[in-house]
Amino acid sequence: MDEAATRALLEGVAAGQLSAAEATRRLKRLEVEDLGFARLDRHRLLRLGFPEVIYGPGKTPEQVALIAERLVAAGQPALATRCGPDVFAAVQARLPGAVYHSVARCISITPPAHHVAQADGTTAAGPLGQIVIATGGTSDIPVAEEAAITAELAGCRVDRLWDVGVAGIHRLLANRDRLFAADVIIAVAGMEGALASVIGGMVDRPVIAVPTSIGYGAAFGGLAALLGMLNSCAPGTTVVNIDNGFGAGYAAAMIARLARGSLPPRQPETTAEPAEAAETARR
Repeated sequence: MDEAATRALLEGVAAGQLSAAEATRRLKRLEVEDLGFARLDRHRLLRLGFPEVIYGPGKTPEQVALIAERLVAAGQPALATRCGPDVFAAVQARLPGAVYHSVARCISITPPAHHVAQADGTTAAGPLGQIVIATGGTSDIPVAEEAAITAELAGCRVDRLWDVGVAGIHRLLANRDRLFAADVIIAVAGMEGALASVIGGMVDRPVIAVPTSIGYGAAFGGLAALLGMLNSCAPGTTVVNIDNGFGAGYAAAMIARLARGSLPPRQPETTAEPAEAAETARR
């Protein structure tokens, strides 16, 4: 249940179309579900705008499959990252509609009742944001695809701009219009990680830099790219951890949805009594 569904539920009670008992029954489904080996946070979609995501490594295929099944049963989309074909087979046995994104090593399931994102990252009301994901090289694509799948599940449209690294800077410059069409840009690169700084110096958009573990010995498994991106002189560039495509896609979707006004404004909390609040407003 997301924020829109919760609002509709409460409006139904206020209009007398739904009993308080039925509304209470539905809201109880937002509680934490104890699976024995995991405590499923079904409230996260309402609280953060994105459901709990399953990190595959360290879990058995059956554990991943059961968590995904319970998320979908609660009417939420499910995303499992860093999963192999054996895990997908277990998930698909429980959820035939599951999709395996082999390059990204992700599994996604979108229940029919979920209207945030469709396969192309759009909704009935259109995309909730536009994100460009650029890679320095082809070897960076698996991390970039993880970011893309995440952002699309959050309702954003993703423009994939692969292999535009600084070794052939003309490839990037030829796509400036695509960069300027984005609300947020994700730059994914290994080696020395210079792509993020170059893009950050070209556009008036937030840039999220993702260092990858691609590179020769002195790249130190992505540490060189991470340090290069952290030391970027291009303002407006922020950095996530090495190979963290999911984190970049999540952050970019939040920024893009705010830019499009797709996230409702938060009302300030107050503990004042109504009369006291009214008096404060008059002052």
